[in-house]
Amino acid sequence: MITADLRGKRVLVTGASSGIGLATVTVAARCGARVALNHLADDPRGPEQVARLRGEGLDVIAAPGNVSKRGEAEAMIGGAIDALGGLDHLVNNAGTAHVREPVDIRDLDAVTDELWDAVLSTNLRGTFVCARRAAAALKAARGGITNIASVAGLNQPGSSMAYAASKAGVVSLTRNLARSLAPDVRVNAIAPGLVLSSWTAPWPEARKQGSAEAALLKRNCTPEDIADAVLFFIGGAAMVTGQVLVVDGGRVL
Repeated sequence: MITADLRGKRVLVTGASSGIGLATVTVAARCGARVALNHLADDPRGPEQVARLRGEGLDVIAAPGNVSKRGEAEAMIGGAIDALGGLDHLVNNAGTAHVREPVDIRDLDAVTDELWDAVLSTNLRGTFVCARRAAAALKAARGGITNIASVAGLNQPGSSMAYAASKAGVVSLTRNLARSLAPDVRVNAIAPGLVLSSWTAPWPEARKQGSAEAALLKRNCTPEDIADAVLFFIGGAAMVTGQVLVVDGGRVL
């Protein structure tokens, strides 16, 4: 785990009750940042993790809200900015696959309207809405945005066609937000490979092992691996914007 001096920085991480989001909150707070942990209002893990991290003496606050809901996402972002006293970095991590098992790319009927809407409203529209609402505060701070995309958005297999499309959209959105918010705000994305998390925990071991063996580094990502990459964008990378950093142990190669 890398470190950086984030004292005085104010960071908001969406979808942060577990996995990549929680790892990012933890490392940013341990580096001295004041961090807002976004979680669904009815997810008990959010308040539990905030209490645990505050028990470690870290400056973490709760920011409940669903980024896929019109109006709710904007209210959550605004409330977090007010509570933090501004915003230096937004990490758009909230996302969903809406399925537990990958959908066969040839099975178009399995990509239902419900699946499509659930995935796109969270992964793509939610990312845009949060960035739009946070833009003024980030400009004032000359801050940054890190969007969590996926190798599925870079012509790699994903959990479904909807998921891959949403993450390809995040890649495009990242580059256009970088253009839109320059020169005041840097906007970048991270494209993880398979991450060992609560979502992938039920997957067959053979599937996970196969992915690890296909990577040059011979293992799958952990949430902490992705948090390290996010920390790079929060704590430095002053001349990097509009870029997509692949973190997959060389799997796409």
